[in-house]
Parts: sequence; structure tokens; C-alpha cells
Amino acid sequence: MSAKTNKSYTKRLKLTKTGKIIGRKPGFNHNNAKQSRTEQLAGKKGVPFPMTAKEIGQFIPHR
Repeated sequence: MSAKTNKSYTKRLKLTKTGKIIGRKPGFNHNNAKQSRTEQLAGKKGVPFPMTAKEIGQFIPHR
């Protein structure tokens, strides 16, 4: 039996050409109206998503 990719997890991540994993910046789901527009837009930018090799193999085996 081969490993299955965790689809719900991979939909929240992006794999770059060089193999880095990018995810959303945390803390920007709601209550953003009081932030400046610059801060709001900064929350949309992806940031490197820290994962160990074991986690990558478990959640994204076929990358």
C-alpha cells in the first residue's frame, strides 16, 4: 500500500520550483479592519512553511 497525499493539507500549501514549501502568514483570518492597508496586504503574502522531512513524507509524499 502506497502513501496517500493529505489533500486538505496540500491545498493550503504551495510548492515552489526550488522545492520550498510556502503557506499563508498566520493571524489574518478576521478582525483585519483596524489594520492599515499595508498590514492587510502583508497578510496575503506567503511565508516559508517549516516542515521536517518526516512531516513532508507523511503529508506530501508525491511532490
